[in-house]
Amino acid sequence: MAESTVVLDGESLTPEDVVAVARGGAEVAVADDAREAVRAARERVADVVESDEAVYGVNTGFGELVDERIPRQEVAQLQTNLLRSHSAGSGDPLPTEAVRAMLLARVNALLAGYSGVREVVVDHLVTMLNEGVHPVVPRTGSLGASGDLAPLAHASLVLIGEGAARVDGNADDVRTADGGERLDGEAALALAGLEPLTLGAKEGLALVNGTQLTVGLGALLVVDTERLVRAADAAGALTTEVTLSSTVPSHPAIQAVRPHEGQAASAANLRRLTAGSEIVDSHRNCDRVQDAYSTRCLPQVHGAVRDALGHLRGAVETELNSATDNPLVFRRDSIAGRTDDGATAGAARASGTDHAAVLSGGNFHGAPLAHRLDYLTAALTDLAAISERRVDRLLNPNTQEPHLPPFLTSRPGVRSGYMIAQYTAAALVDECRAAGRPATDNTPVSGNQEDHVSMSATAAWGARETADRVARVLGIELCCAAQAAEFVDDDLAPGRGSGAAYEAVRERVPPLEDDRPLAEEMATVADLVRSGTLEDRVNEGLDEPLA
Repeated sequence: MAESTVVLDGESLTPEDVVAVARGGAEVAVADDAREAVRAARERVADVVESDEAVYGVNTGFGELVDERIPRQEVAQLQTNLLRSHSAGSGDPLPTEAVRAMLLARVNALLAGYSGVREVVVDHLVTMLNEGVHPVVPRTGSLGASGDLAPLAHASLVLIGEGAARVDGNADDVRTADGGERLDGEAALALAGLEPLTLGAKEGLALVNGTQLTVGLGALLVVDTERLVRAADAAGALTTEVTLSSTVPSHPAIQAVRPHEGQAASAANLRRLTAGSEIVDSHRNCDRVQDAYSTRCLPQVHGAVRDALGHLRGAVETELNSATDNPLVFRRDSIAGRTDDGATAGAARASGTDHAAVLSGGNFHGAPLAHRLDYLTAALTDLAAISERRVDRLLNPNTQEPHLPPFLTSRPGVRSGYMIAQYTAAALVDECRAAGRPATDNTPVSGNQEDHVSMSATAAWGARETADRVARVLGIELCCAAQAAEFVDDDLAPGRGSGAAYEAVRERVPPLEDDRPLAEEMATVADLVRSGTLEDRVNEGLDEPLA
């Protein structure tokens, strides 16, 4: 059973909560006030249906078929057909953590009280999360407008007893894409003690029309990349130390006159990591005036990545707690006076009731996330690039410090040492660059009714894959920096944090005394970065944790 519970209320979900549910299997519960909001919104939808006026998605077709009016007796069938027709994804199934993040974000959006689903729909989704019923969702198909339609449709099919799901129960590890037994939707629901739903008016549209795959992936990415940047600070600090580079560029006075928040945080981390270093103290009065940019500009480059990531975090936190489907259902009196151009009055009249107003808009459009995800991809690529340049400083006989042998082997020539590790780092950086073309392009769809889409899910996958490559580059830097430490005076103590980073690497990778295959060792250290184990070990050696 899960050790924690995330209580959803439609307004306070965090990226850390998403990680707790998506990866840690935390239980999900719904706040009472949010339930009341769901019930009230459903009553407003009932008013609209009774009015018999044309309202998009309630009694009209979708997309280019918006002008097709649906008879009242076929409104429920319309919603079922929507799930079936929109389940047209392609490719390998989403990882289970992505499915769980998407479902969690969808529940929270419904709880905002503007979608108009019945409470039973919310409860089914919550039970699926808590009982480990994970819909099989093809990865490709979302355009990020009208939201992540195809992925959400595949996920929602299980609610009506169709599609397929993997059933893991309360498994300790819910990260794999193929864990658990694959069953049809009805059988999967039965294992969770649920009956298939018959959808009511607007419910199919409310389930598929939103940005929940994008924001779910974005929430996981925010947590992962914040860890990645802290690991990059640790790797850079160890490299700074073992190359006998200066820590003066991290001095608070330098940061104070260019007060970017991210720059200050990375500079503070570098000072914290190298605190107490006799290695740094040993060359404070050397003749070298300045170091190469890859160490001297570490606070500026790492800090800029932090700022890009902070920009994404802000969007993700907002999006997790937003109503992102269309149309949205409001109390008529709640929107009175919000505009003087007649739009509100027209929308309220269209609802056909004095109690409810149904407004059509574009909150499903993923642009607020897509652009920031593309921006983060570019920033992460730069993080990989500066790490690779530090690897070169560690290995290259034309740029190394005199105490380091070529390619960090005591017998260069007969041995190649870490020479080819840099090749791999360079290849990974090039892959980051090649994959970094902005995803926010546009291909009109739905008879040109949906003539501008965001490709936000594509942007999320691109950023996620880039983050994985960056972790591997940092793993290579840490392997090389630890090896360089073997050629530093043994009588000199390292910094408290940089020394802990060295020890974390050495617990898994022994010094390179003779040539051996390096691939598994580099992968092992990359896993230290991804998992947060490196950060945990470093923080154990510090008075206060890394920022």
